[in-house]
Amino acid sequence: MDTLSYKTISANAATVTKEWVVVDAANQPLGRLGSKVAKLLRGKYKPNFTPHVDCGDNVIVINADKVKLTGNKWTDRVYLSYTGYPGGQREMTPARLINKPNGEDRLLRKVVKGMLPKNRLGAKLLGNLYVYAGSEHKHTAQTPKTIDINALK
Repeated sequence: MDTLSYKTISANAATVTKEWVVVDAANQPLGRLGSKVAKLLRGKYKPNFTPHVDCGDNVIVINADKVKLTGNKWTDRVYLSYTGYPGGQREMTPARLINKPNGEDRLLRKVVKGMLPKNRLGAKLLGNLYVYAGSEHKHTAQTPKTIDINALK
């Protein structure tokens, strides 16, 4: 019996193959899009996934301004933050957040960040996310491939 074929392959920084992918966020529900983008960033769709290694892809999200929220979530959902001072709890709705400068980027990053690990690896993975409001991006030199986000589980 060949026992070498049963060894678990553990990826490291030298053996990881990182790709560039483009995801179109037009008419996609925000939470479902965020969870699939988080899985792409983490590398969960790859056969050599290793939990403690950055083995995910670099993800470019275009048309982030056309993302959907169902029901009254644009005004009723509340994101809380705390300044660290007494009485410093601030609340923000997605509608107010997306109207701020660079709001599409901030909204999608907030959603994806909540779905990544809360450690140094999660912060590093969030750096592999590039969000653009329109359909143009500046990463054509990396020759990213366009993927259908609805085809992923």
